[in-house]
Amino acid sequence: MVEIVIAEHAGFCFGVKRAVKLAEESSKKVKEGGRVFTLGPIIHNPQEVNRLKSLGIEPLENKELKPGDTIIIRSHGIPPEKEQELKEKGLNVVDATCPYVKAVHEAVCKLTEEGYFIVLVGEKNHPEVIGTLGYLRACNGKGTVVETLDDLREAFKYEKVGVVAQTTQNEEFFKKVVGELAVWVKELKVINTICNATSLRQEAIRNLAPKVDVVIVIGGKNSGNTRRLYHIAKELNPNTYHIEMEEELKPEWFKNAKRVGITAGASTPDWIIERVINRIKEVCSESLVYC
Repeated sequence: MVEIVIAEHAGFCFGVKRAVKLAEESSKKVKEGGRVFTLGPIIHNPQEVNRLKSLGIEPLENKELKPGDTIIIRSHGIPPEKEQELKEKGLNVVDATCPYVKAVHEAVCKLTEEGYFIVLVGEKNHPEVIGTLGYLRACNGKGTVVETLDDLREAFKYEKVGVVAQTTQNEEFFKKVVGELAVWVKELKVINTICNATSLRQEAIRNLAPKVDVVIVIGGKNSGNTRRLYHIAKELNPNTYHIEMEEELKPEWFKNAKRVGITAGASTPDWIIERVINRIKEVCSESLVYC
């Protein structure tokens, strides 16, 4: 029988749990006929977003907001000017921004006040980064988003550079950026804003991936932190697969496998992880060819 090993740290993080709880509580408080929306998917997990839809909590798409509607700011946060705009419309605004994301906003403003050009290590189109750039503008700061080392050229023009990171950024890349800047700029200040939950998940999969025959990474395909877990595991174990749901599992992945490692992104709920585990057990019991 196959042994299934779950990474020491996997699944929902504190910020995601908080956002989901706030959304559920908001739906219970709304009076009959009231509407509850999230400004975009509240977390990067389509299945959990669909579960919340069943509770009457829908991502705002092409619907027209009305005074009295409840709008939930998702865990990734939004630019401050957007939040002010929502409040001015007479909406009930529920801020589910992760506290660790808010810490990035504060770090950006602090570094700006101290005269630093900001390097934000992250994905340029990620909603968290877009929100953080909004705070940079609000603080009258200057900065750039760094996805690759080539993006650092703008920062090399400044003597004082401050570095922060998207909370789900890869630690190894963050270290490379800091090391490169240390060589080229006169004064460097680093505030490591990578969420502890992200660090723990990445370290856990680094430890687990080489010790198993197959790695299954569970989480939304649009989840940055899940994709990073996948890439880390893939480098250490070529038999690594990224799925959202158990239906995506293929029996041939588990041929002759004795140990299967599982990790999950910070937006992946326990009920999905359990489904995947149960399906792997089924696959391995259906035929002696596998596992």
